[in-house]
Amino acid sequence: MSERAPSRFAGVAWTGEGYQVEVLDGAGHRVVGPSGWAAGRVPELIAWLRELSGGQGLAVVLDSTNGLLDGPLTAAGLDVYRADPWLLPPRPRFGSVPAERLARTPLGSLARVTAEGGSLTGRAEEYHEAVRRGAPIQAAMTAAGRCFEHGPRDTPKVALTFDDGPDPVHTGEVLAILARYGARATFFCVGHHVAALPDEVRRIADAGHELGNHSWSHPFLPDLTPEQLVEQLDRTTEAVARVTGEAPTRFRPPYGGLSPEVLATLADHPSELTMFDVDSRDWTRPGPERIAANVLGGVRPGSVVLMHEGAGDRGQTVRALPSIIEGLLERGLEPVTVGELPAPRPDH
Repeated sequence: MSERAPSRFAGVAWTGEGYQVEVLDGAGHRVVGPSGWAAGRVPELIAWLRELSGGQGLAVVLDSTNGLLDGPLTAAGLDVYRADPWLLPPRPRFGSVPAERLARTPLGSLARVTAEGGSLTGRAEEYHEAVRRGAPIQAAMTAAGRCFEHGPRDTPKVALTFDDGPDPVHTGEVLAILARYGARATFFCVGHHVAALPDEVRRIADAGHELGNHSWSHPFLPDLTPEQLVEQLDRTTEAVARVTGEAPTRFRPPYGGLSPEVLATLADHPSELTMFDVDSRDWTRPGPERIAANVLGGVRPGSVVLMHEGAGDRGQTVRALPSIIEGLLERGLEPVTVGELPAPRPDH
């Protein structure tokens, strides 16, 4: 990332159609006219922002309901900042605050996002406290069959799952590897990408894999109102159903970000909350060997494995996948969808 003080500020807002961008200078004047970008044009958007940053210094400002861009933006060397809810006016039911408002948020009040910390840089303590408070509720939902974390430990099967897609490059690569081994998996898709890349969603479904719901814009769920959370889920379900003819029944929360308030909303929603018990940590991009080791070192019969194939460069995950599948097969563990894992029995 650049160390120069930024003299330009790009607010990037998300909508149901894509992204809206406003770029202002230090005096609050527009550098260029407002622009709109379809969700499938993220590489072009990044290239445009990089060109604007050249020699001037550019701060790209997102809000905490936009968890799809920080990874690609930071990987491209751009300076990314997050505006948290207490700095902003109320959001609409669906979408972020206007791009101009994001661009005008005082830089000193913003959190600078790092590749290591991801979207929630600086909010890890808050995140873990919310999960801790919600743990008893989540446990009760699991016991009642409303939350799935893993299958029985005597079942020689493992569910491979991929979040944040579809992706124009990596989804096809993952599907080709799965087909090579006759393996099945579950893809938790974000609505933003489903709307932009319907053909990739059809490829997943046509190959016999399971589709799940991963929200529309990958927000930090505790920052949403109950109405905003339900809108994120329902719009994504509708988008997948329009493409495949079948509505997904499973929902995985972005970042695994749960709180008692979020869980109360999910308890009244028809989706089945679907978590994981093995985290590949591939989003940190530690290298293919480390990703494979994280999976194979933690996996057990009945495990649900978290990986990613969208919202950034997932080449390391793609390169790790053959070793992961071969390691599972060597242990007699069949890679399957979450839906093919039986529910754990009370004594497990």
